[in-house]
Amino acid sequence: MPGQNKEAYIAEEVFMVLHSGEIPEVTLHSSLYYLTEDPDGPGLELEAGDMLPLKQAVVKRYREIILRDLDPKNRDKRIYRGLARCAANWQRLLKFCTRENQDLAALRTETAEALLNFLQQELCEVQSKKRFSSINCSEAEVSRLAISLDIAPDDMPLGWQGLCPLDEG
Repeated sequence: MPGQNKEAYIAEEVFMVLHSGEIPEVTLHSSLYYLTEDPDGPGLELEAGDMLPLKQAVVKRYREIILRDLDPKNRDKRIYRGLARCAANWQRLLKFCTRENQDLAALRTETAEALLNFLQQELCEVQSKKRFSSINCSEAEVSRLAISLDIAPDDMPLGWQGLCPLDEG
């Protein structure tokens, strides 16, 4: 796209990150390579401010996939990856935000709320025999996720541990 300006190239790559797969950081690095080093790319020199929209897109994409897996309506859909993947993506997001000095306090609160709502709905539906538990990780993994989201143990729904598969070992 000869003659295209820097902002337009960056906007295209932001779009790519926002619609990337399960690990948006991979797309971010591909985008940075394309924009700066790829022989077929525009050969831009990016400053810190130029990269900010791309990094924000990574956070937005992680938010989308984390909340997708905490939405009870998605449990029976092909897009659902489960609580185990949600926890893994939360850890990836934490590491990314720490590395990039990005604040995620609001996202932490939103995710904590979504986890508590998810567990409560799952518990109600399993106890009323409307479904089998869809939780695909151990009690320890759910606890680690809750702690990482600053959820106090007393704030977890009573009996949530029974939703987790038993550890074999």
